[in-house]
Order: sequence, then structure tokens, then C-alpha cells
Amino acid sequence: MAIEIKEISGRKEIKKFVCFPFPLYKGNPFWVPPLIFDEVNALDPRKNPSFEFCEAKLWMAYKDGRAVGRIAGIINHRANQIWNERNARFGWLDFIDDFEVSSALFAQVENWAKSMGMKAVQGPLGFSDMDKEGMLIEGFEELGTIATYYNHPYYPIHTEKAGYQKDVDWLEYELNAEVTVPEKFIRVGQIAQERYKLSIVQFKKKKDLLKYAHQIFEVLNESFRPLYGFAPLTDAQIDYYIKMYFSFIVLDFISVVVDEHDKVAAFGITMPSLSKAVQKSGGKILPFGFIHILRAMKKNDTVDFYLTAVRPELQGKGVNALLFIDLIPKYRKFGIKKAESNVELENNQMVRRQWDMFPKRQHKRRRAYIKHI
Repeated sequence: MAIEIKEISGRKEIKKFVCFPFPLYKGNPFWVPPLIFDEVNALDPRKNPSFEFCEAKLWMAYKDGRAVGRIAGIINHRANQIWNERNARFGWLDFIDDFEVSSALFAQVENWAKSMGMKAVQGPLGFSDMDKEGMLIEGFEELGTIATYYNHPYYPIHTEKAGYQKDVDWLEYELNAEVTVPEKFIRVGQIAQERYKLSIVQFKKKKDLLKYAHQIFEVLNESFRPLYGFAPLTDAQIDYYIKMYFSFIVLDFISVVVDEHDKVAAFGITMPSLSKAVQKSGGKILPFGFIHILRAMKKNDTVDFYLTAVRPELQGKGVNALLFIDLIPKYRKFGIKKAESNVELENNQMVRRQWDMFPKRQHKRRRAYIKHI
């Protein structure tokens, strides 16, 4: 029977779109479900401020009346303007192991992209760098994180058969966190602290962190500017992410370094791993999912690195060492044994070199593909 592609709209249908992968990965011990409310809001034009400069379409594929795949098509006009490109993106891609299904989904996005005057399709990418990105191509037997996609091993095979080629890769590391602060980090950090008149902020309440929230994202915008596909976050996006995520933050896992004028020089946002907790909750906060999440925040042996950035003029000058000087003792006190780096571009040597101080293994690789149309 022919594949039927149906466009999705409205929160009820968006929720079906978001929940499609749940039966596809049922029983898979490595897949971490999304937080359903978070995903629905991200895809709702009334909720996500990215729609101020992005266009998006959602489609689901049906075969014999059964849902067999999904895909989102996105055009980020700000990113295209910044990078002088005419690219569409695909994201939220999932499908059964059927080439008819995957080819129909890719064709739908490509035809839409052509109709919008685009010259290429790239992905998996979201609206911004705050969304999940990259298709897993190595590390299928590693537990995922809530910040990344997990996908079956057949996904890259289907994607390449559809004519997509590598655009860029991200690497991920598992780090041994049962370490003392490396002597080199202490030495380099102390020099940077004295030379640039820096200090580490100590937080007692979440509202103390909120004072620096906008500055944190401003530093992110400055430091991420040269990275693949990045478009600086708008004030509306920053407000959205602060409201969405800062309530989950555990202060002991946050580090902020400021200069003599109390301006953010660097920051590290890390969290106790929520992977197993979200697996237990089935992607739901209510009625009881929050209990698993709260337990994970209080007792855990793994930390996830989410966002780390240093102001461009201070990069390569030892400032990042102060973040580890601050965080590692806290990890040891909390009982953390290992850390997940989450994604970093394979050509970002400055970030990758800092892990040389720690026992590590590079255990995952994910890829953004591109196809010229």
C-alpha cells in the first residue's frame, strides 16, 4: 500500500507527533524519551518564540492506516541570513525500518524546501542550538541523554541512501569524575584569576543565579557565534529558555565566573543525569514523573554537561580551568563518578583538549547530513 503523508497541526496532533517514537523504542534500554510537555511547546508556534523568524512544517507517514514515521521541516531565516545560505532543516525524524517510509519523509521535506526557494536540506537540526541535533552514528549501546537524540542503527543507512552526505560530526565523551582537580588546572586557573581579576560566584538561592541569567546567554551568543549553523538567540528566546529550564537547575552543579565589574566571564551549566529518571517517568512530569526526577537530582552517580562558554576575548587563557576548580569538589561531595560531555564539534579542538586532563573515552558520534536539491 502507498505511503500517506499527513501534515500535522494543533496541539492535539502535535502531541501524537511527539509521542510517535515511544512504541518504536519500547524496551530499548538506551533510548531516553523526551519530556512530552517540553517537546509539544517547542513545536507550537504559539509557545516557541523561534517561530518569529522560523517556518516549520510537521508531517507523519502512514502505511495501512498505521503511523510509521514522522519528520519536521524547518527554515531558520536568521541562520540563513547570517551564514548566507538558503538551507532548510529536517528534525524530529523517526521511522520504521522501511525504505519506502524514509524516502517518502525525506521527499516531503525536500519538495517543501524547493517550493520555499531553498537550495539544500540539512539535519537533524532544530530551531536553534538549544534543540537536539545530530543523528547518532556510533554508540548505539550507550545510554542517551535528555539533551540528545537517540536513534536506531538503520537511520544513517536510510539517510545516506536518500542522498544525504556528511556535513559535520559531533563527538561525545564519558569522563571519569572521580578525580581531584588536576594540578595544571589549579595553576592555570589561579594565574587567570589574578591576571584578569576574576572570581567564582557562590549561589545560595536560585534568584541569585537569575541575576546573571541574561548575561549567561549573552556570553553563549558571543562564544557560539562561529560554530556550525549557530544563530544568536533573541531576547524572546532567552526569556523562553530561562522560564523553561532554570527551575530545574541544581545550584551545586552550576559555575559562574565574573570579572571585577560583576560581568559574566565564563559559565558551566551541568546537571545530575536525568536519563534514567525520564525513562522511568515515560517522559511525563505528572502525576508521578516528577518524583523520579527529584530523586535523580538528589542522588546520582552521573553528571551531564549542558552548556559551557567563555567570553571570546578570554578564551584560551585558562579561564575555563576555574569552572572545573569550582565544580569537581562539588561532584565528589555529591558522589558523582562519571560525566557525559554531550555534543561538541569534532573540529572544536579548544574544547576537546580540555578533556585530556581526565581519564575518558569517546563513546558516541553523531552527524548532521546535507543534501543539495
